[in-house]
Amino acid sequence: MVDPHEVSGSQNQGGTTPDQADLSRVHMVGIGGAGMSGIARILLARGYRVTGSDMKDSRSILALRSAGATVEIGHAAENLRLGGELPTVVVTSFAAIPQDNPELVAAREAGIPVLRRSDVLALLMEDNRAFLLAGTHGKTSTTSMAVAALQAAGEDPSFAIGGQLNRAGTNAHQGTGDIFVAEADESDGSFLAYSPEVAVVTNIEPDHLDYFGSEEAYREVFERFAERIQPGGYLVLCLDDKGAAELAEKLVARENTFSVLGYGTRSGVDAHPTVPVGAVIESSTVTSYGTSSDVVVSDEHYTLKVGIPGSHMVLNALAALLGGHLLGADTAKLVEGIGGFDGVRRRFEYHGTAGGVEVYDDYAHHPTEVTAVLTAARERISAKGAGRVIVAFQPHLYSRTITFSDEFAQALSLADSVVLLDIFGARENPVEGVDSRIIGRKITSDWHYVEDFSAVPAAVAEIAQPGDMVLTVGAGTVTMLADEILRELDS
Repeated sequence: MVDPHEVSGSQNQGGTTPDQADLSRVHMVGIGGAGMSGIARILLARGYRVTGSDMKDSRSILALRSAGATVEIGHAAENLRLGGELPTVVVTSFAAIPQDNPELVAAREAGIPVLRRSDVLALLMEDNRAFLLAGTHGKTSTTSMAVAALQAAGEDPSFAIGGQLNRAGTNAHQGTGDIFVAEADESDGSFLAYSPEVAVVTNIEPDHLDYFGSEEAYREVFERFAERIQPGGYLVLCLDDKGAAELAEKLVARENTFSVLGYGTRSGVDAHPTVPVGAVIESSTVTSYGTSSDVVVSDEHYTLKVGIPGSHMVLNALAALLGGHLLGADTAKLVEGIGGFDGVRRRFEYHGTAGGVEVYDDYAHHPTEVTAVLTAARERISAKGAGRVIVAFQPHLYSRTITFSDEFAQALSLADSVVLLDIFGARENPVEGVDSRIIGRKITSDWHYVEDFSAVPAAVAEIAQPGDMVLTVGAGTVTMLADEILRELDS
């Protein structure tokens, strides 16, 4: 089991602590990843020299090259000299890149400090007012809405997001203001490197147990994160979530150097009377285009409109609104910014309509996330008055599929029809005798197992009828199929 008390320090080599790191010449292993590419963009914008490597080319890497980075496809020790000389620091994600990576091995042998992405992000946030969004689910959407809201309020925050803002077309930006908005990733405890002024915890539900070893250790790391908040700062927690509410009650029962505030629906807030309330949803109306809610922030009423479907998105929007309010931004303008938010790539992302069938793509890869997405889809279909929900789901990781097979089946049963793809193993090796059918056999609605990836679009198109909504769901290659399904429907 990982001790959360031991995960806050950098795992670099060479005796250099993160706050002593020289960022003048940075090499990034896995530079094309969502989090890593964002850090690279900000480093480049600040004038640092950046090189990197990744296993495959991507739009992110093309954009980084255009911005001045030198990137090699494939990992090799000689990549450390892409800039002509050895880097002053090597940056990587310890959760995604194995320690025997040849570039990491070469860096250690040369005595070059190897830092986590979070360590570098912490350095970049120095001298800024850090607004961090944490939680098991909803970090990317909430962070994105916070950025959109602050921009509408006249701020120009720096930001680093784990997804691409649809309107901005980027996942990171070096702003001119003093606010820095970022996701705080708990998956390997690395968010303990940060010291925010305002922090949000959307929810706490056991995940990443392959790293933490136990639910207790996973929950405890969020408490440690709370202790990182600056004196006089704010911790904002969702009272509609059991795990976040339990942490809120635990913290308000003791003395802190920061303020604890809850947010949520009226029923969620009333269920936890000991927690001071920062914002509450009094009522909501769902339409085919989104949700309109009467919310109260610091005793002032506002009409909050959220175009992305789902009650979970309204809660995320309220968290973004409250955080921006606590930073001193104009609350009415924050509300306007959220109303104009048009989403983030792979979060209920609309791809098009063909043959009367709407097609969306979503990153959901945990049972709670799948439940939220399919519940939102059912609400949208119900508001339309006709149609069915069809989902093409690709499980992510063998360990997660085995651990949560019952929960995945229950979540997927919310759809009228399910097309199951093979498991996307990512960093894990296949497990003999385990495939997506361990979920399918427990699904109570119509389901089909399609082993051939290329056959999925035709299988989905055969099921879909005019008025239906199709969703491609998962953290792997399933995202490539949304447009293929549209073409199949069109033909």
